[in-house]
Amino acid sequence: MNALSPRLRLFRPNIPIILILLAVIFLDFVPSGMRNFLLPWNFSPFIFCLTIFCGFSYARGMGVLRRQGLPRGFWKPLSFWLSLGLFYGMLQTRFDYYAQHVFFMHRLQHMVLHHLAPFLMALSWPQQVLKAGMPSFISSRWLPRIQQNHIMKRTFNFLQHPFVSPVLFVGIIYFWLWPALHFDAMINLHLYNIMNWSMAFDGLLFWFLMCDPRPYPVSRIAFGRRILILWAIMLPQIALGAVIALSPVDLYPSYALCGRAFNINPIVDQHLGGLITWIPSSMMSAIGSLAVLRMMVRHDERIHEALRVERT
Repeated sequence: MNALSPRLRLFRPNIPIILILLAVIFLDFVPSGMRNFLLPWNFSPFIFCLTIFCGFSYARGMGVLRRQGLPRGFWKPLSFWLSLGLFYGMLQTRFDYYAQHVFFMHRLQHMVLHHLAPFLMALSWPQQVLKAGMPSFISSRWLPRIQQNHIMKRTFNFLQHPFVSPVLFVGIIYFWLWPALHFDAMINLHLYNIMNWSMAFDGLLFWFLMCDPRPYPVSRIAFGRRILILWAIMLPQIALGAVIALSPVDLYPSYALCGRAFNINPIVDQHLGGLITWIPSSMMSAIGSLAVLRMMVRHDERIHEALRVERT
C-alpha cells in the first residue's frame, strides 16, 4: 500500500477530469429522451467553461484544505454542488427551452436562478475552497489584482450596500416582468441571456450578503438587520405574484406568439407563474431568515464558550 501511495497522490488531482469524462460516457447509456433533456438547448461556451472551472477548482481545493487539516464537512460541499448543478441545469439543459415557451416554467427557472441556487451557493461559503483549488497564476496574480482594483471595489461596495442590495433584488424581478420588456426579452436571444445572467448575478450578490457567516462589523450587516431585510423583500414579491396570479388578462403574449411547449391555457399558465412568484419565491425569505438565525445562535454560542474558557 505504501508503494502505491505516490501513484494515488498523482491520481487524486485528476479525479475531477475523470468524473467529467465519466459523465460524458454516461450520456451514451441513458435513454435518448433523458439525454436530449440533459443536453444544452442553447449551448453557451462561457457557462460551460465557467461550470467546469468552478467544479474543478472546488474539488481540487477540497483536497488541498483536507491535506492542510481544514476539512469542509459534508453540508457545505453538498450545498455547493447542488447550487452548481442547479445553475447549469437551468441554463444549459432542455429546461431552458421550456422556460422560453411556458410562462410558469420561466418563473420556476428564475426562482432557482435568483433565489434557490444563489442561496445554496452562499450557504456553502466557497471562497476559501475555490481559491485553494485555482491555478496559482490566477489565485496569486489575477485574483488579488481584481480584488484590489478601485473600480471593482467601489462597484461591489455599492451593489452590496445594505439599502441598495435589497432594492436591486426586488427591483430586477419587477424590471424583467414588466410586460413590454418581458416581451422583448423572450423574442431576443441576446436580451434573454442578459436577463438570465443578471438574475443569477444579482441573486449571488444578495444572498452572499445575507448569508455571510461572519458577525458585524466584519460582515457588512448585523444578523438582526439581515432578518429584517429578508422579511421586507417578501412583501413586494407577494404583491407582484398576486397581481400576476389574479389577473384575468394575458399579460405576456410572447408565449402564445412563439408557441407554448405544453397544451395549457394562457391564463392558467400565467396564474401558475404568478403563484410561483407569490409563494415559493417569497418563502425563500423565511428559509433565509432561519439560516441567518442559526448563524446568530452559533455566534452567540462561540462567545459564551470563549467567556467560559476565560473564567476557568
